[in-house]
Amino acid sequence: MGASVNSAIPGRGSLPYLVLSVAVVALDQLTKFLIERHLAMFESVSVLPVLEITRLHNTGAAFSFLADEAGWQRWLFTVLAIIVSIVLALWLRRIPAHARVLATAVALILGGAVGNVIDRLRLGHVIDFIYAHWDRHYFPAFNVADSAICVGAGLLLLDTWLSGRRGG
Repeated sequence: MGASVNSAIPGRGSLPYLVLSVAVVALDQLTKFLIERHLAMFESVSVLPVLEITRLHNTGAAFSFLADEAGWQRWLFTVLAIIVSIVLALWLRRIPAHARVLATAVALILGGAVGNVIDRLRLGHVIDFIYAHWDRHYFPAFNVADSAICVGAGLLLLDTWLSGRRGG
């Protein structure tokens, strides 16, 4: 019933999925607040033999891309993320209510982008804290927002694959 009511409202599309975006932002900001409050910079807590919670600050983009620059990258990444967030919100509005995988993907990416933008605007860097490794080989640290973006990107690929199999 929800899908038929939703699709009967012109221009509304999958906007109810914004609740998922808001939940991602809230969880992302809550976890970063807890990290700021309880861990000093570079302080680490071992969770599993392959996983640590470590407070790190990333002034760059994914995998610390351009992190060593003079500070201009903060504004570049902030502006890009704001533009992408606007585009994603407009896209989400146009996604048909029955396209649940696509709407979920876009909502996750939107929530992740907004979560990291809040950090850049508030702090000048993004707080990363999930630090996975195998022996002495470390994967770049990430956070809830980054996780949502990656899961959303994976769902976009899945949706594209499923659409191709359905013929449209």
